[in-house]
Amino acid sequence: MSRRVLRQAGTDQRVLLPPATVSAIRAELAAVADDVVDQIIRDVPAYEDAFGGPMGETIRGAVQVALGGFLSLTSDRRGPDALAPRASAVDGAYQLGRGEARSGRSTDALLSAFRIGARVCWQRLSARAVDEGMEPATMASFAALVFAYIDELSAACVAGHQDETATEGRVRQRMMERLARQLLTGAPEASVLAAAERAEWAPPATLTAVIVPESRAGALQQSLRRGTIQASDLPELDGAALLLVPDAHDRRRPTLLRSVQGRDCVVGPPRAWLEVRSSYDRAVRARDLGLAGDTEAHLPRLVLTADPAALDDLRARVLAPLDELRPATAAKLRETLRAWLLHQGRRDDVAAALFVHPQTIRYRMTQIRDLYGDRLEEPDTVLALTIALGVEER
Repeated sequence: MSRRVLRQAGTDQRVLLPPATVSAIRAELAAVADDVVDQIIRDVPAYEDAFGGPMGETIRGAVQVALGGFLSLTSDRRGPDALAPRASAVDGAYQLGRGEARSGRSTDALLSAFRIGARVCWQRLSARAVDEGMEPATMASFAALVFAYIDELSAACVAGHQDETATEGRVRQRMMERLARQLLTGAPEASVLAAAERAEWAPPATLTAVIVPESRAGALQQSLRRGTIQASDLPELDGAALLLVPDAHDRRRPTLLRSVQGRDCVVGPPRAWLEVRSSYDRAVRARDLGLAGDTEAHLPRLVLTADPAALDDLRARVLAPLDELRPATAAKLRETLRAWLLHQGRRDDVAAALFVHPQTIRYRMTQIRDLYGDRLEEPDTVLALTIALGVEER
């Protein structure tokens, strides 16, 4: 709700009191303000210390201003001068709400304070009105005006609290995104520490990069550890966001992996928090390869594809003996050789893996030995073939 709307809101009801009654009530305002503050301190624990010293005097003054604005509604004044005290009170309530948000107190505490304030004010003001001889019919309208006015002030206060909370949230999110970018771009440690301090973010031991679809990032962040940083609009992540999760290492990693299950995420390794760029880089590479989930489960493929051009050159060199064969025959021999290496030459296991007869494996391996000769027994050749055939050809 905007401040303009708040100033226009409220009751148009007018209960005109005799000048003598207004004067008598005005004389009570300082005492009423004291009673309101004292009762709030007793009944709302969040304000027990907040109203001490200068803060207490400020609140007492604000209560008097608010009650002064109320009395302007009960006098017989007309025109802009009659509205000014009320507008000042509503504006003061709005600013009070913003200050309470900055102090970390909730709207529940605020509304409790207003309920207590309404009760105390009505007790004191109605007692004075009775002393001044107010008629019962007028008293009922007077009560409605008192509570409508306090409702207006409480609404203004809550609106101020909500506006400040939203503003603080946006500011902190910008600070956290700036911190994430500094971590990912290798900014000097002093700059990163300063950014963390500005964001009121306590550095953890480790950070883990998690790439998540943008549509699921907010909900996932809420379910993860406090202090998780979200960063969007990264050039490498079209349609995805990055979460940097604190202290999700060792025994806590399974919890993180369960949290992302079924969300189409890629989870990098935990790294010292200032070195989280390496976790992010690995997650990006895994995503580019079409992998998902825990990158630790894909380490062989990530290693073997770290230098695609080098892998292509190695394949071309070590598989050259098969180049003269028909493509179908070469493909079968490559498949057999790969299985032979993975199963350490156990013919029955190779046959079972390829769903063929062991005699077929014997025949194919004879062909392969004819092509490679003694090199098939050399450790360097075996290592090169294992790497070349370690992942499926692209």
